[in-house]
Amino acid sequence: MTTFLKACRGEKTDYTPIWLNRQAGRYMPEYHKLKGNHTSLEFFTNPELAAQAALDAQRILDVDAAIVFADLLPLLIPMGLRLDYVPGTGPVFDNPIRDTKDVASLRPVPAQEGVGYIADTVKNILQDLPTDVSLIGFAGAPFTLAAYAIEGKGSQQYTYAKRFMYQHSDCWFTLLHKLSDAIIDYINLQVESGVHAVQIFDSWVGCLSEVEYRNFVAPATRKLFSGIRGEVPKIYFATGNQHLLSSMYETGPDFLALDWRVSLRDSWGEIGCPAIQGNMDPIALCAEPDLACIHAKRILDEVGGRPGHIFNLGHGIVPQTPVDNAKALVEYVHSYVAQNS
Repeated sequence: MTTFLKACRGEKTDYTPIWLNRQAGRYMPEYHKLKGNHTSLEFFTNPELAAQAALDAQRILDVDAAIVFADLLPLLIPMGLRLDYVPGTGPVFDNPIRDTKDVASLRPVPAQEGVGYIADTVKNILQDLPTDVSLIGFAGAPFTLAAYAIEGKGSQQYTYAKRFMYQHSDCWFTLLHKLSDAIIDYINLQVESGVHAVQIFDSWVGCLSEVEYRNFVAPATRKLFSGIRGEVPKIYFATGNQHLLSSMYETGPDFLALDWRVSLRDSWGEIGCPAIQGNMDPIALCAEPDLACIHAKRILDEVGGRPGHIFNLGHGIVPQTPVDNAKALVEYVHSYVAQNS
């Protein structure tokens, strides 16, 4: 069993395993060379290129887990939404969901038929992934996918999504359950293809109150986690969600990944999960390498060697991050236990 998987189960490990959210990304020259003139959508959905991006990041950083290189949103294309990645704007749907008829028109499509390329991406990664490294599959959570589909693009206020949730609550639940069915099928296709763990990203859920989360989101999220087949560890991640941690854990993941705004030790104790992932501020990686390692040391000292800690950032690596800083962080985390045992 890999060090990463041992930590997922709360078992003692020889060192703290580490991987980084968005570790395959625009901060790496190899990423840009590989992407070339391909559009973002072509890049995400090409099994050969996507596999190479995931493998390159793992090899360059020497992290303990690779994550399938993909994006949260292409899952929605087979259902009838038109997605583009606009330079300077990001992902945009030109036919966002705005009324109940739009929800009714969403088509359920089996994952193998609609996004079957993900199985090939997983298999391609596993062919060349070192045996002591785990592969993480992932998907967006029902709320975050629904919010993107309704807003049509990135948002700060989530006006359309939350208004739809309040005004059309019955249709809201229909939407989330349609999405949870699609996500379950998508994740299970990755599991069947060989991923060793899965992470569910609920990037926008922190905009909700705890009451809203419990009433409008938790049922579909609980359905999602209960529908994932196999014995793979299930990780649930969000940001700006310190008020939701207990409610999120109650939906059924094996453990949570934390953002940088909370105390990892205190949150871990309050939640009571066997493992925890996080939680360095990703912007700290943009400073000098020594300063990034000081931030890491604070977190590692706080954990105090408790088994089950997987080191990660509290969000994704930003494009301004020097690659050498990320490499220095991984080296530091790997060496920490030996230096302080």
